[in-house]
Amino acid sequence: MVHDANNLREKRDGLKVGGHQASCSSITAIMAALYFHALRPQDKVAVKPHAGPVLHAIHYLMGEQTRDRMERFRGLGGVQSYPSRTKDAIPVDFSTGSVGLGVAITAFSSLVQDYLIAHGRLAEEQAGRMIALMGDAELDEGNIYECLIEAYKHDIRNCWWIVDYNRQSLDATTADRMFRRFDDIFETCGWRVVTLKFGKLQREAFDKPGGKALEDWIENCPNADFAALTYLGGAAWRERLKQDIGGKRGVKALLARYDDEQLAALMTNLGGHCIETLVEAFDGMDDERPTLMIAYTVKGYGLPLAGHKDNHSGMMNTAQIERLRDAMDIAEGAEWDKWGGVGDNAVASLEAFVADSPIARKQREAAAPTVPVPERLSTGAKADISTQAAFGAILHDLAKSDDPLADRIVTTAPDVTQTTNLGAFVNQRGLFRRQELADVFQTESIPSAQKWTGGGAGQHIELGIAEHNFFLVLAALGLSAEHFGTRLIPIGTVYDPFIARGLDALNYGCYQDSRFLLVGTPSGITLAGEGGAHQSINTPLIGMGQPNLESFEPAYADELALTMRWAFDHMQQLDGSSVYLRLTTRAIPQLERKDAAWEADALEGAYWLREPSEGAEAAIAYCGAVAPEALAASEVLADDIPGLGLLAVTSPDRLHRAWSARRAARWTGGQAWPSHIERLLAPLAPDAGIVTVLDGSPAALSWIGGVRGHRISPLGTDRFGQTGDLPDLYRTYRLNREAIFDAMAELFIES
Repeated sequence: MVHDANNLREKRDGLKVGGHQASCSSITAIMAALYFHALRPQDKVAVKPHAGPVLHAIHYLMGEQTRDRMERFRGLGGVQSYPSRTKDAIPVDFSTGSVGLGVAITAFSSLVQDYLIAHGRLAEEQAGRMIALMGDAELDEGNIYECLIEAYKHDIRNCWWIVDYNRQSLDATTADRMFRRFDDIFETCGWRVVTLKFGKLQREAFDKPGGKALEDWIENCPNADFAALTYLGGAAWRERLKQDIGGKRGVKALLARYDDEQLAALMTNLGGHCIETLVEAFDGMDDERPTLMIAYTVKGYGLPLAGHKDNHSGMMNTAQIERLRDAMDIAEGAEWDKWGGVGDNAVASLEAFVADSPIARKQREAAAPTVPVPERLSTGAKADISTQAAFGAILHDLAKSDDPLADRIVTTAPDVTQTTNLGAFVNQRGLFRRQELADVFQTESIPSAQKWTGGGAGQHIELGIAEHNFFLVLAALGLSAEHFGTRLIPIGTVYDPFIARGLDALNYGCYQDSRFLLVGTPSGITLAGEGGAHQSINTPLIGMGQPNLESFEPAYADELALTMRWAFDHMQQLDGSSVYLRLTTRAIPQLERKDAAWEADALEGAYWLREPSEGAEAAIAYCGAVAPEALAASEVLADDIPGLGLLAVTSPDRLHRAWSARRAARWTGGQAWPSHIERLLAPLAPDAGIVTVLDGSPAALSWIGGVRGHRISPLGTDRFGQTGDLPDLYRTYRLNREAIFDAMAELFIES
């Protein structure tokens, strides 16, 4: 597959396709033993990114992958570079590719499984193992250890992490001194560590005279030396062993038993390449204890690239591939045959073996029923309220109800539960714990607003301060429908500026089409007293740029309630996605609505709070927390600019997506009717000016000028914030009423 893509298939761009032949060969035996022996129907696997071709080869043997797609490996419509839930045609449990994230999500998927079991939505006997196959270089990723700590807190089970320990990374061999530390770290966190260093051939040799000296030598051989000798081959192994231990009793005679080819095979017969060793180890892990398996392997095993420090991106040439083919008794032209080289007499038994293997009985994902969503959500609105407080009130109202939606909601936050207004929901619904957890303050009658009790019925997953864990938990919860046949409605709250800390994991969750509601709060410099480190600037652009994530920034409680109701439904639709709400702690006066006519437009991304007159010369477009400033400015300016419009933008993201889609439709054969923002701006004069304002990057709204060619004066924050009160900061960063006056004046002066 990889050779064909790089050396045989026509290349129109002249670029290397890639495909990691060495990384595939080091894990092939591990995956064979796992998929055709150890895997149970309900188990889920996150495959090492660089082993993607091996996964597709396995499904090719199963008849679930086509030769056509494999011949288009890394081409349009073909097998993806790394396993992808949304882009590949074969069943993929977890997308992988961003190193370390595919490992950590399996631990949180185990937590989700326990949550469903505790809530009576999954039978205990249906519990599967959540398995990650990883390269040892992935153990350098910090998010793995963040996950390990959180997994220990939640006492996770039914999780295997299997390390393809080939001791090579992209650039070099891995540090020798780290091996024993992995044991210590994982065992401290309650994991069983299973180390497979020696294969059957090696263990048999160790039992012979001189074998103990050979075993000790292998145990102490530096990783770089072992890799170099592997590449050099049998003669080099013999010379080095004679030099180092040749004088020890029995060693000379032991080495004489093997010719150079046999000696090379013996020295590379590590545990991760020995099927008997692997099968025996998997059989011994038949319980629910989380387990780290360290399987020693050779990167490039069986290939002329084996052991070379540059083999990560190395590629065999045609002559080398032909020699490999001949060594496997595969006829020329039969490289794509499923059972090429095994002999006609073995084909029937192999087909029967595969048909009866665990992978053949693997449970397929089925569509989970949708959860009914109320027609409307209560806003809990007061005369003055922030969107963050309104969010908490809406959830609290749901938590007190017996609505089916409330039972499916599961909330989480990275140690900011109370400060993001989840406290009332948690008080009502409780923390999730596999074991009962009492609130000592409550039992000791110490006054506290929080009822921090936990148990199997709880609906809030408490997390420490690690945003990668937060987003990976959301990703795992958001796949519950596909993985476990039961739909959950995950809601996660995080300080808006710290979305960027976990952005890789957020992107990872969206990439595999996980469904969750992300609430970033509080937003922007409006969080005045906290200073620049806690004030978000570019998160509106993250919301606009992230695929599979619809973002909103409502200003009023009724806008929020409308958006949340839409989000709960949208998250469950086949063409839906996750949703991001950017909220604020600023309490503002609420509007009195005459009717609900504004709602449909608000869900599309914007509505006229004050409609412009036909041919109006100007408008103000605002988003989020600065609504009072925009409203106040419009009231004053309306006397000087007849017909001035005031546009409430609820979602720059949806506006921009629809506008871009409409423009693309001209060239893709789609419907090219006017987008929502085009229709909204139609009443304005062609040369009208628009002031845009939001507490975030001005780029989130300044593009509106390109829709119909209107002149734009954009206001927003593109500098780090600082401490201060709201009047001072809004004046300094030009978000106040006077700044809007100035921006409008600029438009008329320039015209």
